[in-house]
Parts: sequence; structure tokens; C-alpha cells
Amino acid sequence: MPEEAPLRVLIADDEPLAAERLQLLLARAEGAQLVGTASDGDSAINLTDALHPDVLLLDIAMPGLDGIGVARALAAQEPSPAVVFVTAFDQFAVAAFEVEAVDYLMKPVEPARLQRALDRARTYLRQRTGQPQPGKSSQWLEEFWASDLSGLVRIAAQDVDRVSAERDYMRLHVGRRSWLIHHSMAALEEGLNPELFVRLHRSAIVRRDFITGFTRNQSGRWIARLADGTEQPVGRLYSDRVRAIAGR
Repeated sequence: MPEEAPLRVLIADDEPLAAERLQLLLARAEGAQLVGTASDGDSAINLTDALHPDVLLLDIAMPGLDGIGVARALAAQEPSPAVVFVTAFDQFAVAAFEVEAVDYLMKPVEPARLQRALDRARTYLRQRTGQPQPGKSSQWLEEFWASDLSGLVRIAAQDVDRVSAERDYMRLHVGRRSWLIHHSMAALEEGLNPELFVRLHRSAIVRRDFITGFTRNQSGRWIARLADGTEQPVGRLYSDRVRAIAGR
């Protein structure tokens, strides 16, 4: 099995000593390669555009555009780097979660904690591109990693009740909880096992055994009844799947 290429990492921090410490830690980390450093938010965006790093180690409190603003700006790129915030302040954790940060490190960063963040970033990037995890032979996605306030949460694909589209993100619904991931609906439809999941709408995929029945509305369109008591309209382009599920 070929060895994976190192993660290409860009550091953005306005404190020279903090940036130098990260460089030293990165030099000792496994599977990572420094490609550049930036000292403010605008430079971080410009260097990301030029260097296309896999991972951005991003300070939050910087002159001009802060780290949260940088993450928001880069989220519109395709593909965008995995963002790991590195900061001396803990009050930005919620904002970091909202911009889909992969991890949130507190200064001074410990070597093992940085390595864990890099490993999470690699897992996140694999998930986003639909690549299988090393050692797994299944052609279907078996798990997702989603951002949470505590870091990343592992979600087994078979536990997902349904997936709904929200702009450039997909929301995984598991019971009463849900998580946002950076995937396209087309990639999810291709990656999820069709024996377990079915796409019913351009913005919805549902686990087959989560469907309890179908009804028609007044205009004749199919509506899927789900196990949690909610309903999912079936898009006209997907109505043939209702007949396939019902064996008609």
C-alpha cells in the first residue's frame, strides 16, 4: 500500500515566537510538511490561494481580519483547507465550531496535542473527498467525523437516520442530534450503501429502514413518513424509488 503524502500545512500567527514554536513542533510531527507562514488574516487568505495547503494552523486574534473571518472567507473555496485554530483564548470555541473548525488548540501547544489535531485533519479530509480509511476494504462510507465543541465526533454511517442539505453543507441527523459536515449531496449518494440509504429529494437522503410508509398529497406527489414522526417530500425525479422500495 503506497505511503500517504504528508499534509501540507500553512501557519498563520502574528506572534513570531508562537509561529516559530509551531514550526518546531511541526518539524517533529508525523505526516506533515510546512509550506508557508502568514502574520495576518489577509496574508493567510492570499497564501492559501497561492499554496493550496491541506491544513491551516490559524491564530484567532490577529491584526486586520481575525482568524474566524479568515475561516469564513476560506469556507467558500473549493476545496478549502482543514482549519485548526491555535489560540490563547478559550472564549472563541463556539465561533470556531460554527465555521467547521477541525480542532481548537490552546497555547502553548503540546506536541501530542498537535499530532492529534493533524490526525483529525487527515481524517476530515479523507471523509470530505470520500476516500476510504486505511485498512478498510468496503467501497461504502462507514463513518463520518463531524466537529463538536469538544473536538471531533465519530458518527457511524449506519446510525444516520437522514441527511439534509444546508447550502454548502450536509446535516447528519442521528436521533435528536445533528451535525454539519462539508460534503456534497452527490458525493454522499455515491458513497453511502444503496442497500441502506435512498435519495428521495435533491436535498435529502434517508436510511431505508427509517421510512415507515408513503402517502400522496393533494397534488399527487409522494410523501415519505419517517420513524421520528416527520415527513419528507419525494422529489418528482425520485418518485420511481418509491415504487422500487414498495416493490411495485
